[in-house]
Amino acid sequence: MKILHTADWHLGKKLDRFSRLEEQIEVLEEIIGIADEKAVDLVLIAGDLFDNFNPSVEAIELFYKTLKRLTAHGKRPVIAISGNHDSPYLVDSPNSLARECGIILIGHPNTKVQPMNLEHFKITASSEGFFELQLKNQNFPVRIVHTPYASEIRLKEYFGENKEAELNRVLAENWAKNADDFCDEKGVNLLMAHLYMNKKGAPSLEEPEGEKPLKMGNADLIFSESIPTQIQYTALGHLHAFNNIGTAEKPVVYSSSPLCYSFSEAGQTKYLSMIEAEPNQPVSFQKIPLTKGKKLFRKTFDSVDQTVAWLSAHPGSLVEITLESETFLKAEERKQIYNAHDGIVHLIPKVKNQEFTENNLREINLGQEILPLFQDYFKSKNSGQEANEDLIKLFQEISNS
Repeated sequence: MKILHTADWHLGKKLDRFSRLEEQIEVLEEIIGIADEKAVDLVLIAGDLFDNFNPSVEAIELFYKTLKRLTAHGKRPVIAISGNHDSPYLVDSPNSLARECGIILIGHPNTKVQPMNLEHFKITASSEGFFELQLKNQNFPVRIVHTPYASEIRLKEYFGENKEAELNRVLAENWAKNADDFCDEKGVNLLMAHLYMNKKGAPSLEEPEGEKPLKMGNADLIFSESIPTQIQYTALGHLHAFNNIGTAEKPVVYSSSPLCYSFSEAGQTKYLSMIEAEPNQPVSFQKIPLTKGKKLFRKTFDSVDQTVAWLSAHPGSLVEITLESETFLKAEERKQIYNAHDGIVHLIPKVKNQEFTENNLREINLGQEILPLFQDYFKSKNSGQEANEDLIKLFQEISNS
């Protein structure tokens, strides 16, 4: 059977003042096209469906419309779990209605999915944190051990344990129990989860800028060694870069976000994971690149002309510019840069060659005239840099009004 694994859609997310909704519409259309073209049997969405607990009406509408199309009119099961950006109650609330369309939404840890029998598939077994699917066109079942994102409060509520000391043990025991009870060699056995996981002793995996961190020291780090041996493929969400932290025979995969959502992701290619699986055999998987969405660039220049030339050559992108110069940017230079490109998210001026310490400043005389007082204050807050002529004129205009 063929399984599509995706995660971290972050529907409704903005990059500063820039909406990404149109890009999200385009990339979800691409994902639907891939699922149809590859004749996928099952879709897994491993959390962070939305970007916040109260997504916009547009984001919610896009989510439900996309899931409905991914089901191919109910023929293809779609399973989505909540991530750390999602409200588990919002994810759970439409589940009874969604199930009639072939969509299974799981918001809380240890959820027990109710059995059901649809035209093209049925749920044949269920327990807390586990369910079994039987597709009408397959002669073997699919078993799914699932762990939506579990906050500290949710862990205490559902697992009744001390999170800091016991998280790895608790999850390992829960996974192992379901795997031992239900996951034999006669079916395809999968784990899907939204958490920070890595191999023991491996270098830390970078969480993207702007992402709510899940790893606070080692307390929140889940080791991939906790995954039961019966599991053939683990579908993870949270980290935005594609990564297999398992083995070729038993992949443990972050499928990546569908778009670059922060400048720490600039230059990354985004992917889907496409899995081929059968019982009692190693799975094979490939990463399929996604092509939609604007490119993100994080660039540094040392002149306005160089900046403008590069911006003019890269339209249709989102850009963070650091401009290193001898003095602060003048108003007309800033205007020239912004006129060259409509996707500048951040423009960061950086003054070069400033060797400055607090000892370089003479004591500020609070009894002096207001203009020199302002100039001294500006220097104290800007590493000894003098206020430029434009700023002085603006200050005089305000102080004289």
